[in-house]
Amino acid sequence: MQTVPTEVDPRSFVAAVEHPVRRADAEVLLELFADVTGQEPVMWGPSIIGFGAYHYRYASGREGDAPAVGFSPRKSNLALYVLMPGERCAGFLARLGKHKRSVACLYVNKLADIDIDVLRELMAESYQYTMTVMHQEPGSGGVTSRARPR
Repeated sequence: MQTVPTEVDPRSFVAAVEHPVRRADAEVLLELFADVTGQEPVMWGPSIIGFGAYHYRYASGREGDAPAVGFSPRKSNLALYVLMPGERCAGFLARLGKHKRSVACLYVNKLADIDIDVLRELMAESYQYTMTVMHQEPGSGGVTSRARPR
């Protein structure tokens, strides 16, 4: 099942986050992501706040929509969906501060653990990459982007 945009208000979702530090950090991230991307926040599924969107189509024929960048204020950490493939983000991550990573996202306990200016740079680069290059593999048919401007 794909994660799809919903009509839930992201600001109301953030206001309902129980953990006070996680809620305050999510409020900062709402403004930071909107400022960097120029996009309004949109809830994707029950817990991801996305900014901008793109339509992907793989060579296999699988296709769908996904947020260009985003975050999720989870109970145990903040999940930041700002990573690019390969080594494109290695320099940013070396300067970011305390974090963990997976293939698709970064995990931080609180914003105070990282350098917000580095996050801003990483987010801008990732957003640009996603909206212009993401999934343009041979035979994939490319990617069609769409965004909900601020």
